[in-house]
Amino acid sequence: MQGDQFKKSALLARVLVRTTIARYQTNCQVNPRSLKFKKTIYGKPEVDWENGDKWCPPPLHFNISHTSSLVACGVTVNVPIGIDVEEKQRRLKNKILAFAKRYFSPDEVKLLTAISDPEIQRQEFIKLWTLKEAYVKAVGRGFSAAPFNTFTIRARVVKMGGFHHFDTQHSEASEIVVESSDDPENLTRNWQFALLDLAGSHYAAICIEKENSAGGEAGVPMRLTVWKTIPFVEDERVSGTGAVVPISGLIKQL
Repeated sequence: MQGDQFKKSALLARVLVRTTIARYQTNCQVNPRSLKFKKTIYGKPEVDWENGDKWCPPPLHFNISHTSSLVACGVTVNVPIGIDVEEKQRRLKNKILAFAKRYFSPDEVKLLTAISDPEIQRQEFIKLWTLKEAYVKAVGRGFSAAPFNTFTIRARVVKMGGFHHFDTQHSEASEIVVESSDDPENLTRNWQFALLDLAGSHYAAICIEKENSAGGEAGVPMRLTVWKTIPFVEDERVSGTGAVVPISGLIKQL
């Protein structure tokens, strides 16, 4: 890697992954230093557990994302996870609509086109991008297997039981779902999303596969615990505080 900042970011990401995984479901039997990793055939990293005679490794899954100012690591038990974080002040070199037409589905482009305020349009673009990144990373087959323009992010208003385009400008409780462009009538119900505002500076999107996901159970919130961590220095649970504000998705903070 070129540049000290990139090297420091990569180092912090690796330390965060190791210390985070070691703390969950291992009963202190794993030293973060001893963890080994491997990649799937699609390049997604996962823990390479060594089975012992007296210890069965936990069924943990993880995913990581980082910006220049934040590193995020998501961990689940039994089910795949994808996570993405983006700075709210992120600026695009290209015009938003031109960029969206290249990467987003026609329905998502239509939604962004209908927003007249440039700043709101930019924020909605970033939220959509973050959710789509999290979904592709959770599926774990690479961007070539799930291009952004082949699926649409939508939100289902829970209390009304209907669907509308993804829209975070309204405060109604909503469940985020994925719609395939190849089969618009078939919602991919086995994935669950959360969209969060972190400390007013970042958006974070989390996508996990529902357990027993032959369709999953609708309306069940994602159980989520969020920690603010500097490995070996600071460890503070921030779930339910002003540092973690749900934007969309069914979420229960623990």
